[in-house]
Amino acid sequence: MAHDLVIRGGSVVDGTGADATTADVAIDEGRVSVVGRVEERGRHEIDAAGALVTPGWVDIHSHYDGQATWDDDLAPSSWHGVTTLVAGNCGVGFAPAAPDRHDWLIGLMEGVEDIPGTALAEGITWEWETFPEYLDALDRRRWTVDLGTQIAHGAVRAYVMGERGARNEPATSDDIEAMAAIVREAVAAGALGFSTSRTIAHRAIDGEPVPGTYAAEDELFGIGAVLGELGTGVFELAPTGSAGEDIVAPLQEVAWMRRLAEKIGRPVSFAMLQVDTAPELWREMLEESAIAAESGVALVPQVAGRPTGLLSGFETTYSFLDAVPAYQALAGRPRHEKLARLRSPEGRADVLAWEPDAETAAQLAHAAERTYLLGDPPDYEPGPDASVAAVAAASGRSVIEVALDAMLADDGRGLLYLPILNYSDGISDSTREMILHPAAVLGLADGGAHVGTICDASMPTWMLTHWVRDRSRGERLPLELVVQRQTRDTARLYGLEDRGVLAPGMVGDVNVIDFERLRLLAPEVHADLPAGGRRLLQRAEGYLATVKSGVVTFRDGEATGEHPGRLLRGARPAPTA
Repeated sequence: MAHDLVIRGGSVVDGTGADATTADVAIDEGRVSVVGRVEERGRHEIDAAGALVTPGWVDIHSHYDGQATWDDDLAPSSWHGVTTLVAGNCGVGFAPAAPDRHDWLIGLMEGVEDIPGTALAEGITWEWETFPEYLDALDRRRWTVDLGTQIAHGAVRAYVMGERGARNEPATSDDIEAMAAIVREAVAAGALGFSTSRTIAHRAIDGEPVPGTYAAEDELFGIGAVLGELGTGVFELAPTGSAGEDIVAPLQEVAWMRRLAEKIGRPVSFAMLQVDTAPELWREMLEESAIAAESGVALVPQVAGRPTGLLSGFETTYSFLDAVPAYQALAGRPRHEKLARLRSPEGRADVLAWEPDAETAAQLAHAAERTYLLGDPPDYEPGPDASVAAVAAASGRSVIEVALDAMLADDGRGLLYLPILNYSDGISDSTREMILHPAAVLGLADGGAHVGTICDASMPTWMLTHWVRDRSRGERLPLELVVQRQTRDTARLYGLEDRGVLAPGMVGDVNVIDFERLRLLAPEVHADLPAGGRRLLQRAEGYLATVKSGVVTFRDGEATGEHPGRLLRGARPAPTA
């Protein structure tokens, strides 16, 4: 009898951390049926000789909450071998949604996650008020990936408390009880957990911190208790100080997070990054998490696979040249007009003639030391000789001229890269230690978010190209470990025990990869969001095929038009033997 799909002769890295082995993978009715030698033919076959065969990547930190209501592909994450996504992170989401709060919820997401409000306003068709109704709306959609989501504190607080909640006023016991009831209803309907944010770096478009930023313990524990009561779900958050705005509070945050995880018996997962203001703080937080794990408490730092960095170009939200008056004068001009002016001798002279005051000059010099030419293929662990300051010194040009020339490259598509987190020492050794730490889980790719400044949804590809194959400025990481970190480990945190490993009975999510040819392309700005909204997108070469539930969704990097992905409602048990 023929199998639905057979992937033949690949080097199988199964997600468990075991050594690669040459094998066939058969999939039937959306599930892996055989890993080994497959004698029977398949109705469809993929020749994987000489290629890597891995589980599909499970990305647990995305912000496709709005995009999922209009986009079938959920790009750019799906372009990078991701077959399962978790949204609803960092305390921002679109349900529950009172009919008169739609614009406010859009402004909250726009401010926190840098997603154009005009795109959200045009793209979202509000088919829901409650969170279960939101899940029902998603359940009617089909994608290239499976999607699960969490219920967000910001939306819940505003729904229950109105303007008091939006303005971060203290919650009463009645407020907490009402919020807990909504979260209970959401998790029972299939939410994968609850998320909140406590960093003042997360602000709505009106400048107000995310609702819940200053929530007291009675509110956090009152809501978190719901997860313990139901015995399911993750409590996810961006803690105080996660963006470097506070170097004292993070360890205090770890203390209450540990107490919460212990009390409710559920994982508490928090964003953890290296910050310049306290470059060794992450070690203390990892140590505390490891101590908690030793006592059976699931306090789980979520770490990034590369530095979080701002991209600077002519169409990005941030630009290295923003302080230059002649450049600012071009703001809002069409791209072709801006480029024509900056290429002209007169326009170029206007930009280069600027003489900043002493304070601005010092700020610019500091930025130039930490800003790098991104290059193509892009380098997210650049050496000091690639900084704008170093290039300027070596070439006898000003830092403004170097930045301008770099951004004018590739017909005005050139980008600069300013690492702001996880790069305090100008090298990613700290990131490597975080990835290796047994208490940590890999996340923070932020797919669908920060679309005008950051493009980290490509992180799963970077994990293979940089950390396994190409890294030259430090030690690399084993292939089998990197695959495990972004498949089995991420799936298990959210109780998605039916995926992340290639074994009989598991969901048939697979990547077939030409490892030697795998590479990231440079990010580009595209105006393809609703209402013509712009976003940074990044493609890859080398994915021969991505398979979702036994169906090929991408072949040689191009979508096949198949959309087998479904909404994930709640945790999913491992298949029984």
